[in-house]
Amino acid sequence: MSANRPSWTDLAEAVQDAGQYVTAAEAEHVLRVVLSALGDHVTGEERVDLARALPEEAARIIASRIPLNRPLSAPEFVDTVAARIDGATPATARWHVSSVLSVLPELVGDELVDRVLTQLPSGYALLFGKAELTPAAA
Repeated sequence: MSANRPSWTDLAEAVQDAGQYVTAAEAEHVLRVVLSALGDHVTGEERVDLARALPEEAARIIASRIPLNRPLSAPEFVDTVAARIDGATPATARWHVSSVLSVLPELVGDELVDRVLTQLPSGYALLFGKAELTPAAA
C-alpha cells in the first residue's frame, strides 16, 4: 500500500471524469453518497486498509458508518444510492455507483479492491469495473 494517499481533489476529479459530471460539486456529492453506502458494507482489516488508502475526507466518510449486519446485494446497494440522490433512477444510480467504485482500483490498488470484494455478495465486481470473481469449477 502506498503511503501517498490521493487528495480529495484527485479522487473527486477522477469521479468527475469517470462519470462525465458537469460540475465538481455534483461529482463530490455522488462521491460522498457512494462512499457512505460503501462504508455500510466494508468491515475488519479491509475497512481499515481502505480508510488508510483513501484521502482523509473519504476515510472519515467510510469510518463514520456502522456496517450492516447483512451486506446488501449489488442491486439493493444501487437502490440505496438511488434513494439518497434526488431524482436518481436505478439506471442513473448504477452510473453514479460505477463512476465512484470504478476509480478505486487505480487509486487504492487491485489487491485491496479484490479483498473488499471477497466481503461483498456476488455482483459488486462489475460496479468496480472488474470481471466478476467466480470460484473455478471442481
